[in-house]
Amino acid sequence: MRIHGIHRIMLEIQRTENLSFKVWIICCCCCSAIHSAEAQSSIPAETVKLWADAFGGELYSLVTKFSGWHLLQKKYKDVEPTIKIEEVDGLELVKKFGEEMERMLGRKMKAVKRLVEAAEDADVNHEFNKSLVFDYYNSVKINEKNENGTFVELGQKFVLEPNKHFNNLLVNTSLSNIQVPTNVYNKDPDILNGVYMSEALNPVFVNNFRRDPTLTWQFFGSSTGFFRLYPGIKWAPDENGVISYDCRNRNWYIQAATSPKDIVILMDVSGSMKGLRMTIAKHTITTILDTLGENDFVNIIAYNDYVHYVEPCFKGILVQADLDNREHFKLLVENLHAKGVGRVKNALKEAFRVLYEFNQTGQGSLCNQAIMLITDGALEDYEEVFEEYNWPDRKVRVFTYLIGREVTFAENVKWIACNNKGYYTQISTLADVQENVMEYLHVLSRPMVINHDHDIIWTEAYMDTALPQSEELFNSQAQSLLLMTTVAMPVFSKKNETRSEGILLGVVGSDVPLRELMKLAPRYKLGVHGYAFINTNNGYILSHPDLRPLYKEGKKLKPKPNYNSVDLSEVEWEDTEEVLRTAMVNAKTGTLSMDVKVTVEKGRRVLFLTNDYFYTGINETPFSLGVVLSRGHGEYIFIGNISVEEGLHDLMQPDLSLANEWIYCVTDIDPDHRKLSQLEAVSRYLTGQEPDLECDEELVQEVLFDAVVTAPLEAYWTALALNLSRDEDGIQLAFLGTRAGLVRHNLFVGIEKQVDKKFLTKADKESIFTMDHFPLWYRRAAEHPIGSFIYYIPYEEAQEAKSKNELVIASTAVSVTINKKLAIAAAIGLQLKLELMEGLFWTATKQPNNTDCSLVEGKCPISCEDNNLNCYLLDNNGFILISKEKKQTGKFIGEVDGAVVLQLVSMGMFKQVTLYDYQAMCKSHHHHHSGAQRLMSPFYGLLASLKWLLSNFLLFLIEFNFCGLWHSDTRVEAKAIFHSSHKHKKHGMLQPCDTEYPAFVYEPSIKETNGFISCNGCQKMFVVQQITNSNLLMLITEAECDCSIFPPVTLQAKEVKYNASVKCERMRSQKTRRRPDSCHSFHPEENAQDCGGASQISFSLELLLLLLSTAVAASQ
Repeated sequence: MRIHGIHRIMLEIQRTENLSFKVWIICCCCCSAIHSAEAQSSIPAETVKLWADAFGGELYSLVTKFSGWHLLQKKYKDVEPTIKIEEVDGLELVKKFGEEMERMLGRKMKAVKRLVEAAEDADVNHEFNKSLVFDYYNSVKINEKNENGTFVELGQKFVLEPNKHFNNLLVNTSLSNIQVPTNVYNKDPDILNGVYMSEALNPVFVNNFRRDPTLTWQFFGSSTGFFRLYPGIKWAPDENGVISYDCRNRNWYIQAATSPKDIVILMDVSGSMKGLRMTIAKHTITTILDTLGENDFVNIIAYNDYVHYVEPCFKGILVQADLDNREHFKLLVENLHAKGVGRVKNALKEAFRVLYEFNQTGQGSLCNQAIMLITDGALEDYEEVFEEYNWPDRKVRVFTYLIGREVTFAENVKWIACNNKGYYTQISTLADVQENVMEYLHVLSRPMVINHDHDIIWTEAYMDTALPQSEELFNSQAQSLLLMTTVAMPVFSKKNETRSEGILLGVVGSDVPLRELMKLAPRYKLGVHGYAFINTNNGYILSHPDLRPLYKEGKKLKPKPNYNSVDLSEVEWEDTEEVLRTAMVNAKTGTLSMDVKVTVEKGRRVLFLTNDYFYTGINETPFSLGVVLSRGHGEYIFIGNISVEEGLHDLMQPDLSLANEWIYCVTDIDPDHRKLSQLEAVSRYLTGQEPDLECDEELVQEVLFDAVVTAPLEAYWTALALNLSRDEDGIQLAFLGTRAGLVRHNLFVGIEKQVDKKFLTKADKESIFTMDHFPLWYRRAAEHPIGSFIYYIPYEEAQEAKSKNELVIASTAVSVTINKKLAIAAAIGLQLKLELMEGLFWTATKQPNNTDCSLVEGKCPISCEDNNLNCYLLDNNGFILISKEKKQTGKFIGEVDGAVVLQLVSMGMFKQVTLYDYQAMCKSHHHHHSGAQRLMSPFYGLLASLKWLLSNFLLFLIEFNFCGLWHSDTRVEAKAIFHSSHKHKKHGMLQPCDTEYPAFVYEPSIKETNGFISCNGCQKMFVVQQITNSNLLMLITEAECDCSIFPPVTLQAKEVKYNASVKCERMRSQKTRRRPDSCHSFHPEENAQDCGGASQISFSLELLLLLLSTAVAASQ
């Protein structure tokens, strides 16, 4: 989802007016009472300042002592004469990264080309044998035995071993094996011949992997439906015993098999289409939509007596067939009802008109154009329509789908397809839909096949949810590790006798994990806040640190429905004019600067940065690369030299570790290296134990330098731990991290007393260096004055919040400065118990009874122990660290006292910032009125099922051939279809949405303030005082005045609701995109007479019972 700039401005104005109104009320209340209140000031500001200074001094003394900041800053200051600081040339950097990515992706393309050549040569040398008997490794049946202890048919022994390179899945890197979907007979002659022929790919798979050990999955998807995968795996059916994965439905297959296309689907909704025919027609449309991708454009028109667009907003245009639009169409089609008389003539005219006008404006694919006609018959004289709009050039293909077993109109419907370079099929059952819809892809692929144009395609980012253990991978790895793109090429029959038929044998491909691609943009070269990202020719994100493809449903992580169609403008949302997006979509090379608001800690906090964006296209691909560097310290990198001997000694200290997601040395190519941590690999490389390791010399040198400079901290921390006093009990851990990903830490308590054992481990991603980001304590410290500490309570999910609220993280940055150029060298800090800070706070915030109050205006002595005072310690984002009520710890102060927050905003001490999330998931509150909705009632579902049976039983008798009464293949086809359909309908508790939410940031130039709020006939005074050398504020308020008339101020995200006109405008908008380079729409040698015919469909009694049982099950 995406708000255009003008819509966001309108929202901003409305929001500002609302906030101004609230602040105006408080200001009025304040002004009316200001003179009288000042006279009887009950909280002396001078007293609060003394408290703040006392607390701040004690706290600063404690954290500087135990963190060792002064020592580390001195050590870096001492080596400044040996350091060089260089300015990073972002444009040269992005070009270099782009060239390296081009080379890497080029190797993948060469591997795929070798597979194409091998497959086509194997086909030329293979003669089809209808009676071929061949036992192959079926990925579902391998290693399966029957009750007699012998291997089942197609289930021979297949050696499987865990392999780290393939996410520790059990694989066989010597052989591929075959997956066949449930609705395809695994011993069909076409399958057996194709499998036998493609055995020739096995040695090529193995050779490719040997040449390029970074390759992952390689595969061949056959046009007959089988899928050959290397390395071979054990494929598990779903809980219903169904293998629903069909390679021909995958985006990589469809994109490689056809050129981009503009499609208009015409659906007959006349009265004769009621019942089963309507169900089949809807499923046909859903299946067609599933064959479309982001390079295609589509619209759906329903017709009876009238012609109407299923989405009135899309009248007269085509829309991009991205996931959002496809799912939207599916919901609309589900709500269609049959009535009236079918007038196909007007519908055809409208379809031709839309295709022509859309093409004339230069929009759409500007390649293939087609009309899909779904009907149970055509009575009118429609020849004149084709004469007027399509003949003689026949630039628009017409594909016809005759619904039902009735053959009266078969010749008419077939004539339409055959005379417009299309294809005709008859669909009698739900089980027929898949295979019949796929026929149109074969027709569209003919020109490319005849011309032998092997176009290489790259897909959008996706997660391979079809592989075994996907759910375990979701829960065990970072989201970015699961995303991949596929490079694919079509495989053609080169036999001369079938040239004019344009036979597509299938598609070969290989997956490229985006993790491997992003390794070529090393994190250490981008600074604290910098990052690299990639987007596609359609503007969709391929890789970005802010892309969140998963969401949580209960305890499970699942892919979001639209995770691979997140637009660049939805992540870099401050690019309101889409200057960056347009340049990158068009693969330009250039630079752009923007002031941005960067959220951290799951959106709870915001950093204000000025970012420089550098971008370039990646040649031979549809991708563009962007690199972001933040202004200031992000522009510089410093280099220090140290001897290997000196550095190696300090690198081997027990308190030291390296960022294991960074690539100091390549360990995932040689199997013997995969067991090594990055620290072990660096050590072995430097000592000469592993001279063959490929290491990043620049990064290794940075690590050695940092190891030497930070080494004294080990002895310093150890000495402190040995002399820890009882008053200092509560210091848990000291730590530091450097720009090279080096981390040191020291425990001040026994491991059994450590409260948070996840900190600085991969279980707490926010606290470590990852491929995507520096640790949170490092990033926040870098934007705070050097030597001044930031304090925060780590945010955690509710179930772990209790233990997290017992701890506080304190950190500050360490810098080097040469010739007025400042670079961040490291960050250093402490993890301490909250109760230690609380002790300091409550001690500092009270006056003894013998206090000299003669010069104090207001109450004296006072104490935070008094019942008439509320005392808080806040961080710079308004989160409570200390309160009298323990349950308020970690909460935003606005939830506790909304009136004070609004007043602080009006006084300028806090700034409210509105943030947006275009990847949110919201609960669906609206209901789609469809037949499926009624099935929510089990009683109604049963009633509907019986009605369906009675009303359609005669139709079944007429439409199905009882000669195949016990044909089991039809049963499993239907089972697969219904299971898939049922699953789709169940899913939908959460749906993608746009949200907005506030964040609050303290303005550090205002050191102190105080004021009064009039509430229910009383005045409430508050005093706020900054704590020096920190990001903390002391807030003291009167407790006796009830200000509950002012509602709480929360950080709750709210869904952005759009009115009908805005929704329509957003859906109709055509964003800038770059079309694929090639188009194959027609070829003069094409055999247009191969345009389809009626298929013989068998039916079983078991299928009828299954349909019934599934309908009843769906209702429950």
